[in-house]
Amino acid sequence: MKVLEQHILDRGQVLGENILKVDSFLTHQVDTQLMKAMAQVFKDVFQEAGITKVVTIEASGIAPALYTAEVLGVPMIFAKKSKNITMTEGILTAEVYSFTKQVTSTVSIASKFLSSDDKVLIIDDFLANGQAAKGLIDIIEQAGAKVEGVGIVIEKSFQDGRKLLEAKGIRVVSLARLGQFVDGKVQFLEADA
Repeated sequence: MKVLEQHILDRGQVLGENILKVDSFLTHQVDTQLMKAMAQVFKDVFQEAGITKVVTIEASGIAPALYTAEVLGVPMIFAKKSKNITMTEGILTAEVYSFTKQVTSTVSIASKFLSSDDKVLIIDDFLANGQAAKGLIDIIEQAGAKVEGVGIVIEKSFQDGRKLLEAKGIRVVSLARLGQFVDGKVQFLEADA
């Protein structure tokens, strides 16, 4: 997606060997026009899959997931990273390691929001090692629902996330695919959409 790649070039910041800071349009401040454009691409790609729910993990995946759910006309569910006192029964959980924060969290979704009738599209901001998506897949499968695909805003193709998900038979669609960072510059690979 060329407009996303241009945002990354213009507003992203490479930090070290494998960290891309995109807080000016995705992970802190949200560019709503970009979100609408990305959501439309995800809709175009997955509209024939019969998606009934869009699932993400808090927090940075919420914006692209919400816009995608809106254009698909389905609910959006986000997995919570900490259990609150109102989540008292029927909780589906998985352990997820965050590469960026370098912590493992137990994420959860109330089972009443997913059923065996659901066809789920996972949307997330980044795909690196695939741990967030793997945890969400685990939760969705616990509910008996079917994962129809994983939509990613920015994929770090030099890490193993895509391989992990495709080995599970999951379709991965990334809007921007990053190759290695060279001299503090982003190198793009061919995107899926």
